[in-house]
Amino acid sequence: MKLWMFCALGLLLFAHHADAKVRGQLVEYKQGDAVFEGYLAFDDAAKGKRPGILVVHAWMGLDDNAKKRADMLAGLGYVAFAADIYGKGMRPKNKDEAGKLAGKYKSDRKLLRTNVNAGFAQLLKSPNVDASKTAAIGYCFGGTTVIELARSGTPVGGVVSFHGGLDSPAPADGKNIKGKVLALHGAADVYETPADLAAFQKELADAKVDWQLTEYGGAVHCFTDKTASTDPSTGCAYDAAADARSWTAMKTFFDELFAKK
Repeated sequence: MKLWMFCALGLLLFAHHADAKVRGQLVEYKQGDAVFEGYLAFDDAAKGKRPGILVVHAWMGLDDNAKKRADMLAGLGYVAFAADIYGKGMRPKNKDEAGKLAGKYKSDRKLLRTNVNAGFAQLLKSPNVDASKTAAIGYCFGGTTVIELARSGTPVGGVVSFHGGLDSPAPADGKNIKGKVLALHGAADVYETPADLAAFQKELADAKVDWQLTEYGGAVHCFTDKTASTDPSTGCAYDAAADARSWTAMKTFFDELFAKK
């Protein structure tokens, strides 16, 4: 009888574990009259409030990669929301369209900050998010965007930029940053000039921000994008080692950021 009860309990626990999985759903939200559609990911078996992570897409808009990263974060125990910076239905069909859309926001940092803050506000609306423990990550265009989120003065605990633009168009805005900054950069990225990198570091140092800049030797732009070329000479190529190392660096950053006190 005892053996039967033990086996039954084991099967029950196994069934509960098997039912646990990451769930993702599209979420429509607004900023003024503008309508956006993001993607929320969470582990439906987890209990209680958890840190919330905002994910910001690259220049092609909210895509499968941004959703996949949100799912991966949910698998780590976070609630992740992949924001939509461009607006519902605004998905570039090619690189030319993507360049125009991304350029529009990079040349209008006020609008960029407005839209990323709308995504951050939507993240906080999730009932499972602990609003005192938040972060944001972004890729390429999204890397630039999460830094602008921090520069806007939003009380986000930390931001992680993966091969994002690291220029410093308004150095005085560094003083608005309330959280920590981690920039993960390809050392061979030709799209970031030494002058831009120096200005970025000076902005954060002058503002006394807790910041880190990690460079991956031989990695160029797009080093986390598996759909990119594998030829570094193109300037935008996937690098498996840099992808894995940067994800590990992010996890270590989060462990520190959300450590129990």
